[in-house]
Amino acid sequence: MKVTAEQIKKLREKCGAGIMECRRALEEFEGDEEKAYEAIKQKGLEIAEEKKERETKAGIIEVYSHAGGKVVGVVELLSETDFVARNDEFKSLAHELAMQVAAMSPKDKEELLEQDYIRDPSKKVKDLVNEAIGKIRENIQIGKIARFEVGA
Repeated sequence: MKVTAEQIKKLREKCGAGIMECRRALEEFEGDEEKAYEAIKQKGLEIAEEKKERETKAGIIEVYSHAGGKVVGVVELLSETDFVARNDEFKSLAHELAMQVAAMSPKDKEELLEQDYIRDPSKKVKDLVNEAIGKIRENIQIGKIARFEVGA
């Protein structure tokens, strides 16, 4: 079966993988986009597992302010390199995590990782982080988290 550019584009938008990875997965599963997506997702989880021991010495601190500045979530998100720390996808992940902290008030990063993701309750926050590791191909770790609320 010949895979079309439209199929590749659609799969890339869904999972964020590279063109060739999407093409290979679609070819392997004879154009079945759902099976190709699941295969790419599984590969990303395997990559995340392989990279979890690598040292994270770069990163960013993201702050999310909610309710007119009355609630703030702060996340230190760590990566292996400064290059990744400047990546838009990495910055977006940091923003989502800070928003999660502001909304759900986890007591520590372990609790945060086990929470349902506020934008998609079918996922855990750890799934979100693992997906990013699979796409970016570098270890990503949550460092410190904090939440502040006026009057609390």
